[in-house]
Amino acid sequence: MKTLQLALTALLLTSTAAFGQSLPLKELPGDADRDHWLPAQVNKDGSLEALQNMTGAEAVPFKGQQDKPIQIALIYPSADVSDFWARNYLALTKRLDQLGIQYETREFASRQIEHSLQATYAAQVDQDSDIYDFVIFGPSELATQADNIDKLASNENLTTFVWAFHTPLKYLKTQPAAWFDFSSAYGAQKICDYMVERLGKDVTYAMNRGIPGITDNQRSGDFKDCVAEKGNWNVVYEHYGEYQREGGFEGTQLMLQAYPEAKVIHNANTAMSMGSVEAQVAVGKEKEIFSTGWGGTGLELDAIRRGELDATPMRMGDDVGAATAEAIKAHMEGRSEELPLVFLGRITVAHDQMSIEEIDALEQEAFRFSGVGALKR
Repeated sequence: MKTLQLALTALLLTSTAAFGQSLPLKELPGDADRDHWLPAQVNKDGSLEALQNMTGAEAVPFKGQQDKPIQIALIYPSADVSDFWARNYLALTKRLDQLGIQYETREFASRQIEHSLQATYAAQVDQDSDIYDFVIFGPSELATQADNIDKLASNENLTTFVWAFHTPLKYLKTQPAAWFDFSSAYGAQKICDYMVERLGKDVTYAMNRGIPGITDNQRSGDFKDCVAEKGNWNVVYEHYGEYQREGGFEGTQLMLQAYPEAKVIHNANTAMSMGSVEAQVAVGKEKEIFSTGWGGTGLELDAIRRGELDATPMRMGDDVGAATAEAIKAHMEGRSEELPLVFLGRITVAHDQMSIEEIDALEQEAFRFSGVGALKR
């Protein structure tokens, strides 16, 4: 049987589910056109910022007592190439260690395309819910796994968290306890504010966009709307580079030849920004063009150090795992009502006016648990 403290967790989850039924907390324009809620309309005021601050601060140890380790199931596509899952698993477990929480984990790994295997894993964890206290679900695809999220979230024996999405679906019968992700829209806002403040108004620019869809709509589309509104910027060309290095290279070649008036190039991911920089360096234009990256990866930071890339919205990559550990502690301490429904990892702007020491410090902070550099597989 579970300890009294963890029995209380199930009770708290019931109240979280009930909270989810009363969404949204506030209405926003365009609600009727979306099948999901936006973070701003489901988080209580100040709750996101409080968890972001807690995640970035020194760990405050768990105040309760444990008769035995908590049991955590992780269902995610960690067998794929992306190291997002492995890094945040490391961040989760190392933060739990810092918090003094005893735990045991079981990983249910799949590839991104193995939707049926994930469904099988979800059914297994749901059936064995007397074994587990928390389940972390990283959907292979959100709509495809929606029924499985609903099933796990409705199980009163489990506290369910979702990784890698920040879009609570309206049609879920029961919302999971929390969603953890990074927001491309938030990153677009951050880099927009920085660039308008630094470069001023009435700037002419071009864009290497990704693939039409929600991610590019936020990274590129929200940026475009923001700089138009706040700085009266004018975009002269938008190239869809499909998130590939070659696409960034070819798009930038065209921009330099056909649109020389564009003195800023906004890139929607690391690969395209590296291709864009390569095209500029090839003709000696890297000092004349203000170029952005996306995500603050090691490649981008190295390009900033070399003076080839100017700025990037940088994710504090380990925040998702660390924040999940803090959320587990809050549930165990009976403070789940303090948590946001949607956690967004911190994003800051790394840029060429920073010292090498400042850039190094940002990189260390972003990967403070999982380590700077490529993970060993």
